[in-house]
Amino acid sequence: MLDIKAIRQRPQEVAEQLARRGVAFDVAAFEALDARRKQADVDSQALQAERKSASKQIGKLVGQGVSVEDAKAQVNEVLEKIAAQLDQLTSEADAIQQELNNWLMELPNIPAEDVPDGSSEDDNLEVSRWGEPAEFAFEAKDHVALGEGLSHLDAETAGKITGSRFTVMYGPLARLQRALTQFMLNLHIEQHGYQEIYVPYMVNSDSLRGTGQLPKFEEDLFKLEGDSEYYLIPTAEVPVTNVARARIFEDKELGEQGIRFVCHSPCFRSEAGSYGRDTRGMIRQHQFEKVELVHLARPQQSEAALEALTGHAEKVLQLLELPYRKVVLCTGDIGFSARKTYDLEVWLPGQSAYREISSCSLFGDFQARRMKARWRNPETGKPELLHTLNGSGLAVGRTLVAVMENYQREDGSIAVPEVLQPYMGGLKELKPEVA
Repeated sequence: MLDIKAIRQRPQEVAEQLARRGVAFDVAAFEALDARRKQADVDSQALQAERKSASKQIGKLVGQGVSVEDAKAQVNEVLEKIAAQLDQLTSEADAIQQELNNWLMELPNIPAEDVPDGSSEDDNLEVSRWGEPAEFAFEAKDHVALGEGLSHLDAETAGKITGSRFTVMYGPLARLQRALTQFMLNLHIEQHGYQEIYVPYMVNSDSLRGTGQLPKFEEDLFKLEGDSEYYLIPTAEVPVTNVARARIFEDKELGEQGIRFVCHSPCFRSEAGSYGRDTRGMIRQHQFEKVELVHLARPQQSEAALEALTGHAEKVLQLLELPYRKVVLCTGDIGFSARKTYDLEVWLPGQSAYREISSCSLFGDFQARRMKARWRNPETGKPELLHTLNGSGLAVGRTLVAVMENYQREDGSIAVPEVLQPYMGGLKELKPEVA
């Protein structure tokens, strides 16, 4: 959530920054609404002063010859009128404040100055590339054809069990996905200094509001029916970041580089608005797994933390020897809560294209303000808002797709990357089943 104080002080500047994202901010409407809120506060304070003054009138009236009973009756009549007016003013002020809050909750974050302007993903800027796409002496297959050829990938059974956009995996392919997960977790814990965390896979609405999924993106979520207001998590970012909600961290708790969490979890998304896109295979599913990286950082360290976090995700791809490119998202493609985002796009031979496999984002204090996530600045002794960051390190299913397609052989077998072989019991390849 944006800082309302900053909006009040520099409304036109905020409007110009939001316009970079294609968001129209009506300065006049905001100022008019905020003025009504201020006036309600002024009127309320005046009535409270009037009430205080009226309560002192009993003695004066008695001194003027009015009986105590009559003086009390007169004063009580005035106090009742003031109380009724205060109740009305309080209701009006609460309604105006709620309208302001609703407005603020719908406004996206302000992009960083170095985020390129643009209207869509076509305007994202490539920062770098790593590795060279493999050239095969045969026609490359996509992961669906490879998985079915191995008899290890089964969308038909998943459709019978549940429906579309789900997958069943068998044997070595299922083990390869598990190997990827364990490899990523170990790498981030042992080499990158992350603390592993296990969290619930269901969250309440407060948690989703805290990270920015609610109220704007409810249609993308799976909400559970019943008395509870639980949602299945769209990403581990939600429960992990909310560990900091309504909390003040002492400076020593942040250590030298802030707090780093790594979490493996399933993710559940309705994929609203994506009908017809990537319906084949495991690229876009209702249920998938990720290894998520979350940082809680001091404000002055957050930009460096974004570079570090992105580098940690890149290291996974490099060790797997998967070609990828790094792009910085433009203002028209950046996420609602993000201030700046790098996407990592892995090369998929089956599509002859780079596809997103990780988004690494800096949110500044946008999420922290919603969550009241703070740290105590030792220089002032006062609580200040944290900066939050997160990124996929990596999306497990898409990494599996990338391994399958980049390590495929002409006979339909798939080589196991060397770094994964210890997690596969020494298995070096996945072979098609012989009838």
